[in-house]
Amino acid sequence: MEDSCTWVGSEPIYISYHDEEWGVPEYDSRALWEKLILDGFQAGLSWITILKKRDNFRNAFAGFDPDVIAGWGEADVERLLGDAGIVRHRGKIEATIGNAKAWQVIEAREGFDKFLWNYMGGKPLQNRFETMDQVPAQTSLSVQISKDLKKEGFRFCGPTIVYAFMQAVGMVNDHVVGCDCHDKVAKLAR
Repeated sequence: MEDSCTWVGSEPIYISYHDEEWGVPEYDSRALWEKLILDGFQAGLSWITILKKRDNFRNAFAGFDPDVIAGWGEADVERLLGDAGIVRHRGKIEATIGNAKAWQVIEAREGFDKFLWNYMGGKPLQNRFETMDQVPAQTSLSVQISKDLKKEGFRFCGPTIVYAFMQAVGMVNDHVVGCDCHDKVAKLAR
């Protein structure tokens, strides 16, 4: 059995993210949206790339305030395409603006947090994987959430991105059972 989650590696920023954030249940609508957007920006890249640029992303995207971003237009897209501190991908930037508008609709209707956590019955799934190779890249639930997000107007939210998001925000606890964080995260569930 593994003693920790082997994807962490040795970089301090990655170790800190694993030990303090990954898998911790997140219930704040705005914070959930931010993490979904960052996971979308990760598509085709490594998470450490996004993690190292996260503060730059937060500055460039108005603290990930979807109510602000929903009002952005082409001038903002061009400004962001010129920002070397973020991932400069027109499709992902435009999707973020559209995703902010979709977030507003869901937030007003029921709350983005409730929309997502309802899939889980309001509580995290406590997986008990012994090795990282047992952890799936996607599940039937991440496929369903992805489809439903796309119906709501979201982009860059395929089933693999959604499952990585679910892991990050603690909808599922995918720390391996030998990892010190597995039980710590499990105790944080509502």
